[in-house]
Amino acid sequence: MSGNLLSIGKSGLFAAQAGLATTGHNITNASVAGYNRQVVVQATGPMLDTGVGFQGTGTQISQIKRYSDEFLNSQVRSAQSSKSGLDSYYSQISQIDNMLADQTSGLSPALQGFFEGLQDMARNRASLPSRQSMLSASDTLATRFQALDTRLDEIRDGVNGTIESSVTLINSYAQQIADLNDQIGTFAAAQQRAPNDLLDKRDQLVMELNTQVKANVTPGDNNSLTISIGNGQPLVVGQRTFQLAAIASPTDKGRIEVGYVAGNKVSVLGDNALSGGTLGGALEFRSKTLDPAQSALGKVAIGLAIEFNAQHKLGLDQNGQPGKDVFNVAEAFVGKNINNAQSSTAAVKAIVRDPAKLVDSDYKVKYNGSGYDVIRLSDNKPVVLTGTPPSADGIEFNITGSGAAGDEFLVRPTVGGAANFKLLLNPGDTESIAAAAPIATSFPNTNTGTGKISEGKVDAGFLTSGVSLPVTLSFQSNATTGTLSGFPAGMAVRVTNAAGAFIDYPAPATNVAFTAGSTYSFGGMSVTMTGAPGNNDSFKIASNKDGIGDTRNVGLLGELQTKNIFNKNTATIQSSYAQLVSTVGNKTREVQANGEAAEALLTQAKASASDVSGVNLDEEATNLIKYQQAYQAAGKVMQIAGTIFDTLLSIGR
Repeated sequence: MSGNLLSIGKSGLFAAQAGLATTGHNITNASVAGYNRQVVVQATGPMLDTGVGFQGTGTQISQIKRYSDEFLNSQVRSAQSSKSGLDSYYSQISQIDNMLADQTSGLSPALQGFFEGLQDMARNRASLPSRQSMLSASDTLATRFQALDTRLDEIRDGVNGTIESSVTLINSYAQQIADLNDQIGTFAAAQQRAPNDLLDKRDQLVMELNTQVKANVTPGDNNSLTISIGNGQPLVVGQRTFQLAAIASPTDKGRIEVGYVAGNKVSVLGDNALSGGTLGGALEFRSKTLDPAQSALGKVAIGLAIEFNAQHKLGLDQNGQPGKDVFNVAEAFVGKNINNAQSSTAAVKAIVRDPAKLVDSDYKVKYNGSGYDVIRLSDNKPVVLTGTPPSADGIEFNITGSGAAGDEFLVRPTVGGAANFKLLLNPGDTESIAAAAPIATSFPNTNTGTGKISEGKVDAGFLTSGVSLPVTLSFQSNATTGTLSGFPAGMAVRVTNAAGAFIDYPAPATNVAFTAGSTYSFGGMSVTMTGAPGNNDSFKIASNKDGIGDTRNVGLLGELQTKNIFNKNTATIQSSYAQLVSTVGNKTREVQANGEAAEALLTQAKASASDVSGVNLDEEATNLIKYQQAYQAAGKVMQIAGTIFDTLLSIGR
């Protein structure tokens, strides 16, 4: 009897001791990240049949239970992945937002100063100081474009660094999780129980993995976890790990991509293949904000350079010579895939020719075995090259050499536009500014009527028409209104009235009807005739080589500020840049708001999980008292058992 009682007291003592140890373990690890509360679960010992009934033999510890809810943990991991991704995105995009919108170092002040320089030059009849000021403003604008692009490249380098460090961390976490899978499986197989502290450590590693990339977790064999990322690519399967690699893009050595290692082969994962976490946020930022922003800035630079150069060439400089290119127009970035056939000699060049037709997209040029396919990557649709040289979407493609089936090239039309926006004129070469218009009109005092001719305008056709100046137009009256003659023999004439209606006269245009207020266009020149000319009155269009002080072409250069040159001639230079600033600003606010919401969601998810698995120190203090009393009571049972045993021994003496 006393022996059985002693055994019962001993079992209670051991159970209370285990409870005290577990409670102490909870208290000391309450602030350890990822720790889950543990509780001793007791069960009654085996029963003894006494003949008159079954008698208990005490208690035993059935398990040390770990409180953890996988459903709640999954919510925490998902919320953590989302928040980390948005934090990563916001930390990068806020830099671009602040840079573009800055009223001092942004592009807007430089653009404004540039066009003010043109207006000042027009007001001051192209004086030397105004010419110098205009060149200085042009140089400042070029410097500002380059500075903004340099800053974007620095941000791009930062993204590359983030990708490399994230890949390293992901591989490290994967290896540690696989090692823990092995250890946990070994313990579980040997003792039929999972080691709680190792489970906590593994869950915490999975949580930290989700700060880098969104990971999907599924239970595996023998208490292991199987982890996959992206579109289902396995990262950890039991004790085996699969590695990621940070590698240079096959078409752009300066761009770090994420590769998935399978055996001896590394497959590049697209920027949209991985989501969540620091890595997913960085990849999404690069593809959805950084790349479009740099290309949009380059588009503004290229469009400005093309339009300004085209108008400048229609003027005359102080030496009476046609204007030259003022700004460099950057060629498109073309990346040759490193996996192209070694025997291939194919080469691709591309340059923007018409800013109005530009589509905000990059392109893939691929040889199909018999010809080249050009794919617009924004919608993944093929485009048809037309004309000579072949063009599409305002971009001229020059493809040379002999290709092999599968050869690929990446074409980014405007990404280098800002970096290569340079002033081609010498900053001190004020004489080269083509401020004057190339033609001047006049009529003699001997004219008998009231007819007048406008100062005249020219377009791009003037440079290639081969028109020989001077041209003298003569008016002959007739029974109706009269006709004009004297137009160059080999040129057609278009007459456009004030309402916009026009009549074309094919060459040779000998008797062109005169209508007051109509515009006469030929050889790239346009003049407007008004009034009522007298019979045989003449009007002269001559070269303006001696037009010192003429600023008509500067005025037209200044009008480029309000000219629609982008998006099918619906957006100006300023509005196109403003759209870029607005797009980045709106996305920044969106990411910031989503980040705040994700943080609130993460806090709620953690609170819910903590309600189940977190350590409550007040509760643990109560448990200490409970187990202390149980320990003391069990000791008292053993003490009584000893007393009984001593009594039995004394009877036998």
